[in-house]
Amino acid sequence: MTQKTLLFICTENAGRSQMAEGFAKFHGADKLTAYSAGTKPATQINPVVVEAMKEKNIDLGQTRPKELSKFINLKIDYAITMGCGDTCPFIPGAKMINWALADPKGQPLEKIRPIRDEIEQKVLTLIKEIK
Repeated sequence: MTQKTLLFICTENAGRSQMAEGFAKFHGADKLTAYSAGTKPATQINPVVVEAMKEKNIDLGQTRPKELSKFINLKIDYAITMGCGDTCPFIPGAKMINWALADPKGQPLEKIRPIRDEIEQKVLTLIKEIK
């Protein structure tokens, strides 16, 4: 089986898409390649998201938000959008999936945990589907 390439996209690439990329790499490292990007990237990842992911033994502390255009020339098999609304891009050749997820921006840790856990479950389901 050839490895599939996943691109998780949100607006700032500071929360949801970073968590999804982290979980995809953690749970599917041998099966897929995962990236994340934003349509309008923030200057840094949400520090409370970093803290929430540490609870799952995933360290996003050195990760930085990335601009979507950086991935424009890659062959993407699955593009998963989350929360970018009308600014969500269309990635030619990719299977487009939209996940309706609450935005962790400005939320305390106890509100981010359920978002994190929902993202982990969605990533696990996606990995099973693309095997």
